[in-house]
Amino acid sequence: LQEVGEPFKEEKAVAKYLRFNCPTKSTNMMGHRVDYFIASKAVDCLLDSKWAKAKKGEEALFTTRESVVDYCNRLLKKQFFHRALKVMKMKPDKDTKKEKEKGKAESGKEEERKSKKESGKDEKTKKEKEKEKKKDGEKEECKKDETPGTPKKKETKRKFKLEPHEDQVFLDGNEVYVWIYDPVHFKTFAMGLVLVIAVIAATLFPLWPAEMRVGVYYLSVGAGCFVASILLLAVARCILFLIIWLITGGRHHFWFLPNLTADVGFIDSFRPLYTHEYKGPKADLKKEEKSESKKQQKNDSEEKSDSEKKEEEDGKTEGTRNSGTEGSGGERHSDTDSDRREDDRSQHSSGNGNDFEMITKEELEQQTDEGDCEEEEEEDTESRPSHGKS
Repeated sequence: LQEVGEPFKEEKAVAKYLRFNCPTKSTNMMGHRVDYFIASKAVDCLLDSKWAKAKKGEEALFTTRESVVDYCNRLLKKQFFHRALKVMKMKPDKDTKKEKEKGKAESGKEEERKSKKESGKDEKTKKEKEKEKKKDGEKEECKKDETPGTPKKKETKRKFKLEPHEDQVFLDGNEVYVWIYDPVHFKTFAMGLVLVIAVIAATLFPLWPAEMRVGVYYLSVGAGCFVASILLLAVARCILFLIIWLITGGRHHFWFLPNLTADVGFIDSFRPLYTHEYKGPKADLKKEEKSESKKQQKNDSEEKSDSEKKEEEDGKTEGTRNSGTEGSGGERHSDTDSDRREDDRSQHSSGNGNDFEMITKEELEQQTDEGDCEEEEEEDTESRPSHGKS
């Protein structure tokens, strides 16, 4: 056995830094409340400390994780902390039996629900059946790992307890170490000192100057009046609520300063100034109308989706028919296309108002000359048959 001496100042400083900066958790061990930490987190904490940085003319105390582990072994031997063992708590047989019975009851309820759903499906139309099948397919894709009929298990943290370990060695990993060293933090020391000074000053109140005593008296009276006014407000708002509730037959709920007694901040307790709710037959009708409107919107969206699908199918069938008749009726399409073009031109001319167009003088003279030539030709044709007859 090696004789362990008292810790040095440097070791105390390192242990104090670890105690207040390394993340710790609390649990019960051997009937006592203790704080414990994990070895890997302690190593990371010391590697980020000031002792891991080299000073002028001096080497860093912690350079690698192995050096930190060696130093923590020294702290463990000097009883700053000790190694513990995690032991998971086993559930008793009664709890396991109850869980099995609950699982069977839940599976039976699920089977009953499934049978009810199947009877309801027979009454529905074919469209609704197809929608339900699609929904079931999506659910199966999302829940491939889950087996049907089994109840969902809630994620619960397994409880454990700590026991002292036989091998008292510091190892880098997920090993658990319980703190023995418990120094007083500076903040707690300062708060205790202030509290002691306040108690001594209160006992020496008769020796205070007259002006200070009068000021303290008025401050205490003001604080008492403020507390009393808040209590009176809390009672008055309840009385006001009851009066309005009785007069209106429970239809109007009026609260003055509703957050006065709520668990909020000082300023938020006075906001809002009042709240009012109407709980009568009209409110119920409005709720029913809202629910009906939501149902109608859902049904309309479902019908629209069905109609769109039908239109797509009809478009596909028409496309196949047109592709089959293109070879046989090519000439007919050409005739119909020409007719359509002429109709479109006539429609454009009538719609745009282009029935009357502007004509220049030269165009007018040309038209008149052409008209005279046509008349002479007609006269010649009439005279020719007369000469033949003669």
